[in-house]
Amino acid sequence: MFRLGAHLQVYLHGDPIDFRAGIDSLAVLVQETMALDPFAPAAFAFCNRRRDRMKVLFFDRSGFVPVLKRLTEDKFRWPHRQEAIVRLATEQLHWILDGIDINAMIRHPVRQYQVAG
Repeated sequence: MFRLGAHLQVYLHGDPIDFRAGIDSLAVLVQETMALDPFAPAAFAFCNRRRDRMKVLFFDRSGFVPVLKRLTEDKFRWPHRQEAIVRLATEQLHWILDGIDINAMIRHPVRQYQVAG
């Protein structure tokens, strides 16, 4: 399986896109719609309307790299957020690519303990 470096920022485009878009169209979408730098050390993820395809675009110092994943029988669990652009950790993107629903993941509550003296 393809893995991105942990140092990259990950941005998800919240709305589905037309999957006929190529590298140049995706780079323009990142710059104009998402107001982000497509040359930054980041990965930009896009999904189609049926949520069975995902494109990830990143720049690797020598050119743009597009990655396409198409599911045959399932759908990606795209995060439900109010924002149009969702920022994730690289690990979270890998979870989405692996079919994990990050909306269903619940963080354990942080508890404050006092030591009796």
